[in-house]
Amino acid sequence: MRVFVSGGTGAIGSYAVPALVAAGHTVSALARTEAKARVLRDQGATPVLLSLFDRHGLTTAFTGHDAVVNLASALPSPQRFMLKSAWTECQRIRTQGSATVVDAALDTGVSRVVQESVAMIYRDGANRWLDEDWPTDHYPIAAGNHAAEANARRFGEAGGTPVVLRFGIFYGHGAAHSEQIMAMARRHIGFQVGSPHSYVSSIHLSDAANAVVAALGCAGGTYNVVDDDPVTARDNTVAMASAVGAKSWISGPGRLALLLGDRTTSMTRSLRVSNGRFRSATTWKPQYPSVRDGYRAMANARD
Repeated sequence: MRVFVSGGTGAIGSYAVPALVAAGHTVSALARTEAKARVLRDQGATPVLLSLFDRHGLTTAFTGHDAVVNLASALPSPQRFMLKSAWTECQRIRTQGSATVVDAALDTGVSRVVQESVAMIYRDGANRWLDEDWPTDHYPIAAGNHAAEANARRFGEAGGTPVVLRFGIFYGHGAAHSEQIMAMARRHIGFQVGSPHSYVSSIHLSDAANAVVAALGCAGGTYNVVDDDPVTARDNTVAMASAVGAKSWISGPGRLALLLGDRTTSMTRSLRVSNGRFRSATTWKPQYPSVRDGYRAMANARD
């Protein structure tokens, strides 16, 4: 297939583009700078220097493509994650950017749009297994994800095939927050948010990239892309410490994070998310069934 990727130089995109190329697809990808364009060329993709908000430019760029994969995002740095103002650009990309992508895809007659979203929009499920029918929640930083999903549905209502991928928490080299948490673990500091018994659903960036490839061949719909074995917040901290071989002497902020309200909602709720629907719809399965495997691989790759 001919596939156009927006967000191809971001955390997941930097894995997804080479995965798509390796799978035999012809890939074009958006680039904002010549430096990023060189990275895409080195990965075997054709860079297109263009703004995500340029509908006419995107329409021209999408011509002749079979699918568009929208992975564009702009997550705040870990140091600024709690600041509402830090989410402005990310919200604009997820809201206006996804709308422009869908408009251009409709203008061009692209048959499939794959839209990135997150599993963290689900309501707290305690220890229940959550599938795609579990209710979602509308808290401030989730607004962009809801807008992106709505734009994907609009694409479907116009006759296209939309695939929404609700990813778990990304980790791996390139996911800045996970790199920072691993660095803390090496200093015997365990990062644990909310109740130690709440569930955390994660996905290694390489497994997320392979899910993007698989999404080109599945039926339209919404799918969870998480690992097979979500762990509790406590076990997540233990798994990270074990991966780096440094027992945690202190951990936090724990339940204190709940005091920050909706600023930490995406991290403090319990989400034991199932990937069963996507695994049934495709041949995809995670290389790293849980963070116990993935954190160890991440640590070993660094070492």
